[in-house]
Amino acid sequence: MYQEIVEDLEKLKNPDKAKILSRFFKTWKWEYGEWDKFLWIPVPQQRIVAKKYFEKCNLNDIEKLLKSPYHEIRLTALLILCYKYESVIKKKLYDEQKKIIYFYLSHLEYCNNWDLVDLVCYKILWNYLLDKDRQILYELANDKNMWKQRVAIVSTMTFVKKWEFDDTLKISEMLLNHKHDLIHKAVWWLLREVWKKDERVLKDFLDKYSSKMPRTMLRYAIEKLDENERKYYLSK
Repeated sequence: MYQEIVEDLEKLKNPDKAKILSRFFKTWKWEYGEWDKFLWIPVPQQRIVAKKYFEKCNLNDIEKLLKSPYHEIRLTALLILCYKYESVIKKKLYDEQKKIIYFYLSHLEYCNNWDLVDLVCYKILWNYLLDKDRQILYELANDKNMWKQRVAIVSTMTFVKKWEFDDTLKISEMLLNHKHDLIHKAVWWLLREVWKKDERVLKDFLDKYSSKMPRTMLRYAIEKLDENERKYYLSK
């Protein structure tokens, strides 16, 4: 299946627009996406390819795709993994579920840009972790790899949607002093998701930590509050 998937994707490539994506995903020297390459294939088209092949594709095929230097091929591999995971959950194939979880966690080195994290992690990890110990998220948050740290915080998205805030708040606290703005943005994104569910929970967190938060993180986290509240937290 590997070769068929690559051939389908290559038919969709647009080299001219690939240059635009290279700037968007920070691929210049010393930037976080250095060395990443692009075919310029919109995500909806990648989803079509993923849906076409996910039932026939095995984990060996996905591993080969993940090792591609091309961003879109890696993302398509991860989308295939998501569709396979959704399928085994519906069929209650729990041994297959564990295999996919283990495969995903052992291949995070290839999830090396923000979209490769954000479009996938919470869709795979949430169901598995709902009724299990979530220590793996804290291990990822403590990892030196920025993308694993982003997986840790973004994976709490579905917990928030189910009114479970503790893991989001604890991991946000762990990442408050991170040096990279991509982690700051992930934290404020999840804090705003908390705000959508329970404003009081966010304010309690801000009362405790707003003075320690990077300014960008704080400004985005509070942007939906009223003007007086924003001024209050910015002055702390």
